[in-house]
Amino acid sequence: MHFLGSDPHAFPPASNANEDGILAVGGDLSPERLVAAYQRGIFPWYSEGLPILWHCPDPRFVLVPDALHVPKSLKKRQRAAPYGLTLDTAFEQVIDGCAKTKRPGQRGTWITRDMRRAYVTLHELGLAHSCEAWRGDELVGGLYGVSLGRVFYGESMFARADDASKLAFVTLVEWMRTWGVALVDCQQETDHLARFGAQPWPRTKFLEAVEKLARLPTKRGRWRFDPSTGA
Repeated sequence: MHFLGSDPHAFPPASNANEDGILAVGGDLSPERLVAAYQRGIFPWYSEGLPILWHCPDPRFVLVPDALHVPKSLKKRQRAAPYGLTLDTAFEQVIDGCAKTKRPGQRGTWITRDMRRAYVTLHELGLAHSCEAWRGDELVGGLYGVSLGRVFYGESMFARADDASKLAFVTLVEWMRTWGVALVDCQQETDHLARFGAQPWPRTKFLEAVEKLARLPTKRGRWRFDPSTGA
């Protein structure tokens, strides 16, 4: 296994990842290293108390926004607008909601204190974004991820009300499609993302796409749903 040094750009080829998708260990979570990792299709994922582990699984679960499929029942819910949806309004609350959500087969959370701090910094730099679902003043769901070039790297989502995170996700993908986002990285396969049209791609195909798309101009700053702002 490759051990990372002080150079934030010095990652081994992502294709060197082992059977579990682990590519490297160590380093830090500086913005420079995180951007360098995502541009290469690599992301950090580890537990509190362990060294940072860098992953590039094969296959990679991805969604092409043009191929988004919204089930009829969810379309009906979307038209009814049961929740208010916002962008980049409560990033820290969203990441905390994701961290506190219990998930089958997982003990604790991989969103460590250092991970939280790192992604909040990326948000402040205009590179990480959140989509929130509200019921009145109560945050009932949302998701967050990293945007580089024409790729959105989904990190995590949570829901405290029926379909809250699903509605946030499909609405965000629909808007990202209008903004020219060509690929949503879902990282790992889940049943509900598969129902939206996400598919497993061989790592080689994913890395070729990221090499082209992630280095294009990035839509930085705070995102909005308001078309009049050009967001």
